[in-house]
Formats: sequence, C-alpha cells, structure tokens
Amino acid sequence: MTCQEADLGRAPDEEILTFAAENDWVVFSQDDDFLKICSLEEPLHKGLVYSHKRNSIGRIIAGLMLIHEILEAEEMENHVEFV
Repeated sequence: MTCQEADLGRAPDEEILTFAAENDWVVFSQDDDFLKICSLEEPLHKGLVYSHKRNSIGRIIAGLMLIHEILEAEEMENHVEFV
C-alpha cells in the first residue's frame, strides 16, 4: 500500500510509521528522514527498508524479495534493512 492509498500522502513521517505499525507493515522509503526517526528509541516500528534514490527499480525489487524470503516479521521489528 502506498501512502497516497492510505490517505497519508502529506502526513508526517512519524504518522506513517505509526499507521504501518498498527497494521503490522514494514515501511519502504527512499527518504533519509525515516533513517533518522528509526534510529531513535521511539517511535517503535515494524521495520524499515531503505534504498538510496540511485538504485534501479530492479535492484530495489530484488532486495525487497530477498528480505521477504529471509527475514521473519519479528526480525524486522525496530530494524532497518538497506537495499
């Protein structure tokens, strides 16, 4: 689900993380601000997958698929993975 589909297109990053956590979703982003927020003790989140904007869509999809195959939901809690 995208932020726009969830009516969070212009929501603060913390609100997006809270919404995702309430729905047991990992957030994917290319926004550096999420890295800063997720490095703090609060808010708790269900995980963040971060990619630099220079990565190709193919590389991003391959990385997301690998993360999905290898890591359990519990392993992603309050965890950041890089693609």
